[in-house]
Amino acid sequence: MTTFDDRENAFENKFAHDEEMKFKAQARANKLLGLWAAELMGLSGEEAAEYAKSVVKADFEEAGHEDVFRKVAGDLGDKADERTIRTRMVEVLAEAKAQLMTEL
Repeated sequence: MTTFDDRENAFENKFAHDEEMKFKAQARANKLLGLWAAELMGLSGEEAAEYAKSVVKADFEEAGHEDVFRKVAGDLGDKADERTIRTRMVEVLAEAKAQLMTEL
């Protein structure tokens, strides 16, 4: 292998790692959002965990995060407005990234 090939492989590996970390952070953020929403809906224990899983699964419906927002907003109804939900989405993503960094 040449130095160029080594650098190319290193960049490809870094890109793959970064994408994997983004995916893990977003999935964890969706779970945290689901747990937050479950608490607002009065769910706890296994019910809250199952609801959080459903929020994670909702993210696979379409590209982007609007599918998650629509699910949580629809489920919460008047318990939280759009601004509160979107703010919480940003907060849980930061929290999820921080959690992943401490696990490394």
